[in-house]
Amino acid sequence: MTDLNKFEAFMSAYQDMVYSTAVRLLGNDAEAQDISQEVFLKAYERFGELSTSPTAGGWLKTVTRNLCLNHLTRHRARWRLFSELSRESDEDTMEVDFPAPDTHEHDLALADQRRLLEEALHRLPAAQRVPLVLYHFEEMSYEEIAQKLRRSMAKVKTDIFRAREALRKKLKLDLEGDLAGTIGLESRHFAGTIRPNPATS
Repeated sequence: MTDLNKFEAFMSAYQDMVYSTAVRLLGNDAEAQDISQEVFLKAYERFGELSTSPTAGGWLKTVTRNLCLNHLTRHRARWRLFSELSRESDEDTMEVDFPAPDTHEHDLALADQRRLLEEALHRLPAAQRVPLVLYHFEEMSYEEIAQKLRRSMAKVKTDIFRAREALRKKLKLDLEGDLAGTIGLESRHFAGTIRPNPATS
């Protein structure tokens, strides 16, 4: 296998991870694709060491994150989280129960949850989306996010809280208006699957 073939295999193994990291931070498919290309250009320059490194994935994720944050700085104008948002105590919080059997319909429901979450994330303003993604998807601490974004820790916490509230509201509207039709259920049956969180009753 030539070096070019090895790199193509390397890129194929990591391209989904790089792209998903970028699109969550940027909220824009085209920009995420551009960042992904830049990441793999940098990876190609260091492929001699990355090809045998057990931490290649971590390196790629860090580079992706840094390039995205740099991009957002230059252009400022521009399935755990889902369940957490559903369970958080709030008078408007609603918990959604999907049938648990391992059926094709259940798989579609889970896939639709992920789609709704990604779409709702993309609609958040960058000031809210970025710290939320860094905290929940990149598993960075408040302190690390504050240092990376050059904000106070109090501001980071406030931004994440506001992002979660905005995201929850968007998800609730999307679920009520879209999910029932997507998974092939009648609206009255879907309404029966939604109930107030017991913690708030």
